[in-house]
Amino acid sequence: MKLHELSPAPGSTKRRKRVGRGDSSGWGKTAGRGEKGQKSRTGSKIRPFFEGGQIPLFRRLPKRGFKNADRIIYALINLNVIEDHFQAGDVVDEASLREKNLLGKADRQIKVLANGELTKSVTVKAAKFSAAAAAKIAAAGGKAEVVE
Repeated sequence: MKLHELSPAPGSTKRRKRVGRGDSSGWGKTAGRGEKGQKSRTGSKIRPFFEGGQIPLFRRLPKRGFKNADRIIYALINLNVIEDHFQAGDVVDEASLREKNLLGKADRQIKVLANGELTKSVTVKAAKFSAAAAAKIAAAGGKAEVVE
């Protein structure tokens, strides 16, 4: 088989419909746009969710709640993850967590939570610790260091 012998599967390609090319084509005169109205005019663009001048749904519904633009979203790491992926004496910080593909988005600070048990003595560097997580790290002989 050569490149010039290839052809698409039968029925998988169709010719483009050429509208507005005379009455005998079946798509002449109004070219499938109907008579009159905004959408029959050339250059007409209607934005998404336009409801013909009626007050649109997003304006009829009440505004609810508040989203703080300055909120900090943390990447959460549990103690059982540290237990499974690190050895005793290791330093657990952002670089080592990224190296093991344990973090998601790059722009998030790390918060350590106390889910699971920790039996190894490790140094954990993170932006925040839950009180129970810091206590469990200390009880295992490790250190919880707060990093900005």
